[in-house]
Amino acid sequence: MLKLIPEHTVPVTVPLGASDDLITQAQATATRWNLRFTPTAEQGLALFQQDSHLELRQLDEPKTGAVLVDFASNSATYRRKHGGGKGEAVAKAVGLKKQTDWHVLDATAGLGRDAFVLASLGCKLDMIERSPVVAALLQDGLHRAASHEELSSWLPEKMQLHHGIATELLANWQGLAPDVVYLDPMFPHRKKSAAVKKEMRLFQQLLGPDEDADLLLAPALALAKKRVVVKRPAGAPYLAGKKPKVEMAGKANRFDIYLV
Repeated sequence: MLKLIPEHTVPVTVPLGASDDLITQAQATATRWNLRFTPTAEQGLALFQQDSHLELRQLDEPKTGAVLVDFASNSATYRRKHGGGKGEAVAKAVGLKKQTDWHVLDATAGLGRDAFVLASLGCKLDMIERSPVVAALLQDGLHRAASHEELSSWLPEKMQLHHGIATELLANWQGLAPDVVYLDPMFPHRKKSAAVKKEMRLFQQLLGPDEDADLLLAPALALAKKRVVVKRPAGAPYLAGKKPKVEMAGKANRFDIYLV
């Protein structure tokens, strides 16, 4: 069983011999997300400030690899261009068959992958992420995408990050009501850790499962104009024990759709 690491203990650090500019950048990152800066971290989880990006590392397990948000990566680009478009499961679940510009509120943004797919199909995304560590990674990815040749013309106006507690922000939403609220809360993983993707393994260690996930459904249903979509592992119980109107089942995951 993975031991949880308190998020406030995750430092922002820099490579050995980092320039003064990079140290200043790392210190600014730490200040923005209310984390601590240390230039000498050698073990445990840390946000590593590189010249080109921010990444999450398990410093004493270099083989695990780093986690970062890169909307211009080969995998993200391939999914955007050849992933099936509105035929993708997440697009079908959200209801994009005849829609192009729906407003979607992703209340459990994580690394923003599903949000990016929906934004690339024309949706406007507001994203909520409560973890300062994950939010820092996501904001770094959004910042770099704003300067990318192919993404800069549309992504900045399509994806907006909000850092805070989803239940509170949903209940007191200050913007326009979204057409869809999308929920993908962390769920306890049943596989052995060696079989889990590196980012999920690190996130489980950092965040653990969303113990309060059931509390998301009621404010989401009250806020959404069209539907609430919940992504769940196959075989997982319904969120808050509430049966959805529609279920879209896949091999690993399913989408529970609550029509408003």
